[in-house]
Amino acid sequence: MRYECLYIADENAHIPWDEITPGVLYDVVTGAKPRLETRFRACWTGDALLVRFECEDDHVVATMERRDDPIYEEDVVEVFLDPEGTGKVYYEFELSPRGVEFDALIHNNLDGHKKVDVAWDAKGLRTSVSDGAEGWKHYDLRIPFADLTDEQEQVKVPQHGTEWNWNLYRIDDDTEGQRHYWAWSPTGAVNFHVPQRFGTLVFVKE
Repeated sequence: MRYECLYIADENAHIPWDEITPGVLYDVVTGAKPRLETRFRACWTGDALLVRFECEDDHVVATMERRDDPIYEEDVVEVFLDPEGTGKVYYEFELSPRGVEFDALIHNNLDGHKKVDVAWDAKGLRTSVSDGAEGWKHYDLRIPFADLTDEQEQVKVPQHGTEWNWNLYRIDDDTEGQRHYWAWSPTGAVNFHVPQRFGTLVFVKE
């Protein structure tokens, strides 16, 4: 799975989301077409990665109000970023329909044991939630590169051709209370923390 992420010279100008190639999410276990459609688009600037989710939605479950509440227990969209590509340390960003954010630094030893550092914050993270066409919601995340550092505290700034591992997810509750789990790169289990199954984000500057 590969997604080419295009460079936008001026993010203060209107971002042409409709002109950016979309990806879609699938059932996280089987890879089948999900109950509702979820599209995403991504681009980057010199300072940040921008991700938009476009979610068909017929029932919203979102009651939590504070940053880093366990919003993954309700409706949510998620971005996992692994700039190093090892699967051992990666970033998790979530956004609820109410605009509540969750961010964490994940330490994963790849044998099923992981530490979720919720105390870590992406201080420059900016998000928004808005209504799209009838029955659709848009979720926007601006993830600054300044908040992504390696073990030597060096900021991870991509260049043309840089490749990161990543995955995108959505959790949705239907009207009967059944939970649905969707992913861009299916993991084969109801488990998003499978970095071995992440796809590739390719930064392109034309």
